[in-house]
Amino acid sequence: MCADVIVAEDDEKQAELVRRYLEREGHAVRIVGDGLAALDAVRHQEPDLLVLDVMMPRADGLDVVRVLRAEARELPVLMLTARTTEDDLLLGLDLGADDYMTKPYSPRELMARVRTLLRRARRPGGVAQDHVLRVGGLVVDPERHEVTVDGEPVECTRGEFRILAALAAGPDRVFSRQRLLEELHGFDRYISDRTVDVHIMNLRKKIEPAPRRPVRLLTVFGVGYKLTDPAKAARRA
Repeated sequence: MCADVIVAEDDEKQAELVRRYLEREGHAVRIVGDGLAALDAVRHQEPDLLVLDVMMPRADGLDVVRVLRAEARELPVLMLTARTTEDDLLLGLDLGADDYMTKPYSPRELMARVRTLLRRARRPGGVAQDHVLRVGGLVVDPERHEVTVDGEPVECTRGEFRILAALAAGPDRVFSRQRLLEELHGFDRYISDRTVDVHIMNLRKKIEPAPRRPVRLLTVFGVGYKLTDPAKAARRA
């Protein structure tokens, strides 16, 4: 699975280390040293993956992700950071990053995450299924990356969309937090279960008529979450 990869990293030693490992796996690699150069490279090269340091001159990695997602660019983004607080990690995910690794990191694990992101990006629709998923008035279209609730469009981040698509593919099935983390990242061991909780909270604000009293996206205490059709649930009751 050879890919075109841009590595945005202002630390030359780190950048060369990442380059060596990527090229060893057959990928074509271009290195840039600041955020604005990363944006320019993505716009002109249309790479398969962006490996992006958070702390960079001219524009930091969070700003780069914010701009790329505002431009509706769907390339996978793997962020590298020396920041270790959970809030920093969750901010990057909420902006649309696909995965996070904290420094220092294992180069072998970095390559494993790269492989996971590339496989996921090359699946039809980028999620487990490529047909339209319906749970009552909630519709998830993986191919078009669209969500509607009772006919009204809903804007979701990439992380929110992946969680919602996984839940919609198995209505009334309970998904553990760990299972949903695997859907998001595959190899994550740095971000806690709270990552999923934050995405769930944000999704409820978007798809529930009363987010504090959810009827679609339900918590199964001590287990995880499930997506249900409130009309069917009312009939069963």
